[in-house]
Amino acid sequence: MLTLKQITDDKQAVIAGLEKKHFAGATEAIEAVLQYSEERKAAQQKKDAASAEMNKIAKSIGQLMAQGKKDEAEEAKKHTGTLKQDIATYEKEMAEAEKKQTDTLLTIPNVPYSVVPEGKTAEDNRAVKTGGFALPEDAQAKMNGFDCEGIALGGWDEKWNPQPAEARLPHWDLAKQYNLIDFDLGVKISGAGFPVYVGQGARLQRALINFFLAEAAKAGYTEIMPPTVVNQDSGYGTGQLPDKEGQMYHCNTDDLYLIPTAEVPVTNIYRDVIIEESKLPVKMCAYTQCFRREAGSYGKDVRGLNRLHEFSKIEIVRIDTPEHSDASHREMLSHVEGLLQKLELPYRILRLCGGDMSFTAALCYDFEVYSEAQKRWLEVSSTSNFDTYQANRLHCRYRRQEDKKTALCHTLNGSALALPRIVAALLENNQTESGIRIPKALQPYFGSEMIVK
Repeated sequence: MLTLKQITDDKQAVIAGLEKKHFAGATEAIEAVLQYSEERKAAQQKKDAASAEMNKIAKSIGQLMAQGKKDEAEEAKKHTGTLKQDIATYEKEMAEAEKKQTDTLLTIPNVPYSVVPEGKTAEDNRAVKTGGFALPEDAQAKMNGFDCEGIALGGWDEKWNPQPAEARLPHWDLAKQYNLIDFDLGVKISGAGFPVYVGQGARLQRALINFFLAEAAKAGYTEIMPPTVVNQDSGYGTGQLPDKEGQMYHCNTDDLYLIPTAEVPVTNIYRDVIIEESKLPVKMCAYTQCFRREAGSYGKDVRGLNRLHEFSKIEIVRIDTPEHSDASHREMLSHVEGLLQKLELPYRILRLCGGDMSFTAALCYDFEVYSEAQKRWLEVSSTSNFDTYQANRLHCRYRRQEDKKTALCHTLNGSALALPRIVAALLENNQTESGIRIPKALQPYFGSEMIVK
């Protein structure tokens, strides 16, 4: 949630930022927030004046009684009774104005940083880096429309010769051939978007989870095992509520929500908490199942593992000072990139444009891997800096060492990594005549070098 100070310090910059995110009615929403703020201040001033007058009269009542002016004292008492009613009225007006202000702020997205590109859709995102194994010519051609910012391509490995591109099968066919994933059984048990992993498929899932958690531990992240259902306060704290697009599964009887990402319960650990500056940055990671309704998602791009209602993901979360959050973000990006390099996958990093960013992010980079069989890029991670937006909702603050004053933290998170499309890319990019090759870094966790029939 934006802070009132953020808005009053530079209203026009905030409006311009919201327009970069293509938030309709930015000016009207900001003006409404300021109007409710003025209404609250006016009621506060009336309340303060009435309280001051009441205190003054209360002091005079004793003097009047001492002077034998009983009638005047009684009149003064009646007046204090009227003032008490007025104060109650002003407090009600303050509460109503503050609620309207908060309700309006909850509908306003975060303001993007100045480095966020202009644009409305994913087509306007900017590729800032590519890396991994050598990309096929058609994938390289798809990069030509992007402004790669002069960053050298990653280290290529010319020794590995996978199945010829024309012979590669999509992962849903490979899953059936090798008996890895049963999509039909998932439909029977739950519905579309709930696959059942079998045998080597289940083992590959477990191997990836353990690999990602082990790498996070090496990078200094404390592992958390949080609940996968949260209450309303947690949903509001990280910005998933209000659920404007109807993407969260809601347990109506208990008024609980299935988490769309571990970001929600893990970040909420620090809701209403003041952290000593010396304890920052806080670095946490968590493996959870994630649940998303994916309302409005149809067509070929949702086939197989491309878009699911339930999936496994390892999330990394940081809480930091404003001064160090940019460095934290870069470290997180480096961590995710390192995972993709160890999995030997072709990847690119995109800086998202204003229109393609999430509601809560101030800056976001997506990682995509190239699918050899589908001939397209698959998103596997979003790594975001939320500035103070989530912290303001969460009341997550830190105590500065220099002056012992409290200030809002910055929160950050990223997928490290989401499993479905990683599995899809691993299967499709590593198929050979003798089986599906397991990347070297993953072999100790999987237990063998190949997936075989």
